[in-house]
Amino acid sequence: MLSPHEFATLLLVKDAPNQVEMERDELDALLERQLVQLEKLASGLKQWRVTEIGDSAIRAIKRFS
Repeated sequence: MLSPHEFATLLLVKDAPNQVEMERDELDALLERQLVQLEKLASGLKQWRVTEIGDSAIRAIKRFS
């Protein structure tokens, strides 16, 4: 079960990944659950991205809300 902060962070990663601060505790929990991953861009920068599992979780939660 995701906390409200974790779910909000998951949505932020999906909708605005470049606005996510790298030091968020919620990201550790999402990474542990394999809902997000850190992707290395061609520019050499790193950016968070929602995984297929994370995307499925978002769709499931939206369906029941």
